[in-house]
Amino acid sequence: MKDILINYMEKYTQMPMDEILAIVDIIPIQSFAKGTVLLEQGDLVKTCYFVLKGCVRQYQLDRDGNEITVNFFTEEQGVTIFNQNKLDATSKYFLVCSEDCVLVVGDLSIEKDMYNEHTELESMTRMMMEEDMGAMQDKMATFIASSPEERYQLVIDERPDLLERVPQHQLASYLGIKPESLSRIKRRLDREHIKLVK
Repeated sequence: MKDILINYMEKYTQMPMDEILAIVDIIPIQSFAKGTVLLEQGDLVKTCYFVLKGCVRQYQLDRDGNEITVNFFTEEQGVTIFNQNKLDATSKYFLVCSEDCVLVVGDLSIEKDMYNEHTELESMTRMMMEEDMGAMQDKMATFIASSPEERYQLVIDERPDLLERVPQHQLASYLGIKPESLSRIKRRLDREHIKLVK
């Protein structure tokens, strides 16, 4: 599993391999069973994660107690709630393992110490976050401007693994629609595909 992290880090830094290995050696990697709650809505955010294997779902409860899925994090994606510097530093989200997961676990309280010890780590982390934030902004802009069917097509094109990895009602919530609407979209696209094949 550490090989995945090493390969990922190499994309963002010119650090010598011995320094990368030194960092990887002190970073905790833990296994979590499917259904493990990593963070609850209302908790203080003390930890960040990086997915080596598995899927983590981010969601929140609305006023009526309905789960609204915000994101799914899979292999080689960072999982961070950015609110440590807000007056209310509590999480607005739950983080739950949708599958058995192997995660890098980062303790935010020692983040600065890590950066002081490994100076390249801060710039590498910033580059990773900037890329993630840019992708998230692009996704949000596309999401707002898209119809539900276009959103589903984007998942097919960009994250097809989610179709097999997450329950349909969670995928529907992620797309901002009801499960029955997602079923109708899938049937319509299946019919169109059959026509094209003929």
